[in-house]
Amino acid sequence: MSATLLLEQLINGLQLGTMLFLMASGLTLVFGVMGLINLAHGSFFMVGAYLTAAVTAASGSFLLGVSAGLLGAAAVGAVVELVVIRRLYHRPHLDQVLATFALILIFSEGTRWLFGSSPLWLNTPPWLSGFVTLPGDARYPLYRLVIIGVGISVAIGLYLLISRTRLGMRVRAGESDREMIGALGIDISRLYTAVFALGAGLAGLAGAMVGALQSVQVGMGEPVLILAFVVIVIGGIGSIKGALFGALLVGVVDTLGRVFLPLFFRGFLPPSEATDVGAALASMLIYILMAVILAFKPKGLFAVND
Repeated sequence: MSATLLLEQLINGLQLGTMLFLMASGLTLVFGVMGLINLAHGSFFMVGAYLTAAVTAASGSFLLGVSAGLLGAAAVGAVVELVVIRRLYHRPHLDQVLATFALILIFSEGTRWLFGSSPLWLNTPPWLSGFVTLPGDARYPLYRLVIIGVGISVAIGLYLLISRTRLGMRVRAGESDREMIGALGIDISRLYTAVFALGAGLAGLAGAMVGALQSVQVGMGEPVLILAFVVIVIGGIGSIKGALFGALLVGVVDTLGRVFLPLFFRGFLPPSEATDVGAALASMLIYILMAVILAFKPKGLFAVND
């Protein structure tokens, strides 16, 4: 194993981790403030990717497409909160799960009706298609580094929003005592809509950025949603800091495991068996990690009420 390969895979893990943070931060905000289990969060990831691909193809501007993906997902999230989610806040979690699962089906079939069943392709713009030279003369795609930069910028922005603004103060209060901020005259319904739209917009931004790395297709948000739930369980439900550290940990562990576990088993197994065993263990690695962390920290690494 070369140091260059290890460095490349570490950066790949950071890129996956920052994308997961964009998903998990919105998901953990919604659950922390509203107590809502939102299985449809991955649908906003898909909406962001589709809007970005469609607007970029129509306008020729990648930045305009990403803006459309972010703002469009946030707008769709606000509408969903007003029409559907608002009726679920005081319902049991099972009702929330069933209703948001139904939203997954509605979004998937609606997207298939609008865009068809064939995947869309979003090309990286020429000004982001270059490479950066890493130590050891390895070349690494510039666009993946941009995704890391966007994720770090969003993390800083969320920290400032939550800790330094009036909206952030209300969000923190909503996490600890929703009834009290309502009694103080704060429009709790408007706050819920804003938080839900923010979470949907962050998921849409993740889809917009990742759409240039993979095909944009119906159902693309569900696998990412599962990883996002793992992230917030590891980091601590309701904690933005936990979402960041959990996402980076999951991203690095998942990436390194998929690359290096098959190589490790090749030291004492035939190549075909080593690949199968390594791939199987790699797919379970983040869940094993989650189980180990929860054994010592049942509420996650950064539980908000610790």
